[in-house]
Amino acid sequence: MWGYDGRFPAPTSTHLHGGVTPPGSDGYPTDIVVPKGWRQPSGHSGHGGAPMPADVWQVSDLTKEYDYPMDQQAATLWYHDHRMDFSAPQVWRGLAGFFLVRDDEEERLPLSAGERDLPLMICDRAFDEDGSFRYPSLDPSLKGEPGVEDAYMDGVMGDVTLVNGAPWPELEVDAVRYRFRILNASNARRYRLAREPGGPLTQIGSDAGLLARPVELDAVTLAPAERAEVVVDFSRSKPGTEVLLVNTLADGRMRDVIRFRVARRARDESRIPSRLVDVEQLGRARVAAVRTFDFRLTRSGGSHAWTVNGHRFSVDRDLAAPRLGTVERWRFTSDFHHPVHLHLAHFQVEARDGRAPEAHERGWKDTVDVRPYETVDVLARSHGYRGRYMVHCHNLEHEDMAMMANFRVV
Repeated sequence: MWGYDGRFPAPTSTHLHGGVTPPGSDGYPTDIVVPKGWRQPSGHSGHGGAPMPADVWQVSDLTKEYDYPMDQQAATLWYHDHRMDFSAPQVWRGLAGFFLVRDDEEERLPLSAGERDLPLMICDRAFDEDGSFRYPSLDPSLKGEPGVEDAYMDGVMGDVTLVNGAPWPELEVDAVRYRFRILNASNARRYRLAREPGGPLTQIGSDAGLLARPVELDAVTLAPAERAEVVVDFSRSKPGTEVLLVNTLADGRMRDVIRFRVARRARDESRIPSRLVDVEQLGRARVAAVRTFDFRLTRSGGSHAWTVNGHRFSVDRDLAAPRLGTVERWRFTSDFHHPVHLHLAHFQVEARDGRAPEAHERGWKDTVDVRPYETVDVLARSHGYRGRYMVHCHNLEHEDMAMMANFRVV
């Protein structure tokens, strides 16, 4: 059980990102916990213009219990706010955290552990002179009109890089291997993480679990909400030297992410095995249905809106009804960078523009970076529970502007 109390001054809805959870504990955008005295505006209309009659809200006063059975493999998950129309500013202000799942299979591997197994939540933020978060909300109180100023409708990016809440931090490390569980918790910024001086990053895990085999990379690219478990070997760095992790997609100060100071030699009994875990491959023969989801800026009602298959989000519209336990091919198309996230259904990337995915994308995922005018095919398995779930863009400003859709597992 996961409990939440409503001491935050605005409503919240908690989503366990990557979790296989019952629908009542999934963090649906209108399933909210409200602070004392809160009154939901009648007939509220979201930033995307979708009508939101009062009777669609599932309101819990002050407290709610979330049921997370944890019938899934070891993985680096995270939780964050998912409130309708206000996810972006509330995550920006700190409503997010890691949720690490472990199992016996992972524990048997000789990977770095203890103080050498570290989660790194990377995000960009902006601050006012008094140190408070600066975000271009139309209503900074987050109690009235949703949305952002027009200049930020593509996504909000900050001018300070935070790692685990600290700006451009430094970490003292031994000259050994470390396992870093890296999360891109930014609203809209993408990262291409590389070492300076150069050296390999060995990816061992993706969003929803370990890979079958380690993959040695020059850089690791993460769209918002994606995770990568990476082993960094500092054994060839002399004590007293520094290693930087940088974002090669950014310039100036925003290129820097975290600085590692190699302090000393130390004993290291860890190693990276040539085989990690068995990853069941979802073959084409198992595909029960094929569906297309187009993520696009659409002109609607005299204005532009971020849409899925031409529709703004509606609580009453389901775009798919997969059967429990089946595998479907879902094709994502796009006009912009859209990190597409599926609730409940973990998936495997089958192809990008008809080409086989690279090795680091062949594990279980829950979020995939769909690049401008690209077609990504994934094999999605609806596993665990029947009920209403979501597929949406995880650029949080796009999500708040109604780039979401329901699917219902039947």
